[in-house]
Amino acid sequence: MQKIAENRCFGGRQLRYSHSSSALGCDMNFSIYLPPQAERGRVPVLYWLSGLTCTDENFVTKAGAQRYAAEHGLAIVAPDTSPRGEGVPDDPEGAWDFGLGAGFYVNATQEPWAAHYNMRDYVVSELFTLVGANFPVDSARAAISGHSMGGHGAITIALTASGRFRSVSAFAPISSPMRCPWGRKALAAYLGDEIREWENYDSSVLLGRDTEQLPLLVDQGDADDFLDEQLKPHLLQQAADSSGYPLQLRMQTGYDHSYFFIASFIGEHIAFHAANL
Repeated sequence: MQKIAENRCFGGRQLRYSHSSSALGCDMNFSIYLPPQAERGRVPVLYWLSGLTCTDENFVTKAGAQRYAAEHGLAIVAPDTSPRGEGVPDDPEGAWDFGLGAGFYVNATQEPWAAHYNMRDYVVSELFTLVGANFPVDSARAAISGHSMGGHGAITIALTASGRFRSVSAFAPISSPMRCPWGRKALAAYLGDEIREWENYDSSVLLGRDTEQLPLLVDQGDADDFLDEQLKPHLLQQAADSSGYPLQLRMQTGYDHSYFFIASFIGEHIAFHAANL
């Protein structure tokens, strides 16, 4: 790893690193906040997955999460949202909702994406192992959260990476990629036309399959421009109701899809995870 940034923040350290990823076949950046408690021993860790067009820096600079992480003694790891660099394919039309910045946290099986777009393996295996081996975090006490595309990633990863995480939360997640334009475009390109493969990355489908029933908190703004066409939280609620999953879905009046929304409730999400870790 190569350290590329360090800033003192609420008594802890906000760090940024670059490393060579074997899962993605390119160099990747990630950010990690270490609270002041990490100077005395290992601390629990929250993985944050960002949304479309984001990098590892959006959450770090906009959410204001470090204050709450310092209060609860929680480290936060924020990876990039997709592979990047020379030779990594992008949307041929340059669209913002696919390709670079839109890895969708899947393991691609189709060309030309399969060689690089393996974000699920990167988060669950490579980055998780790298962080646990190089920083004072207790990987046995890990949680995961995210926003929009990253909310989809957080829920699907938590429900399929058995034993890896103790709790999961999301802000405005894409609740059913199979049933929205963003998701159908990405899943078809990355995974092909076999619908059964898509189901492995659909939160509303997986919620009915899961047996571990991790604590799950979801916040959704009712003034979100993407609410009805892309996010569809009612499908997540329906799946939870049908399966008896203990989902806590909170509709927040007047909030949109922005980081102003995330900053307003990130303290409650960090407290939620700290209580479960």
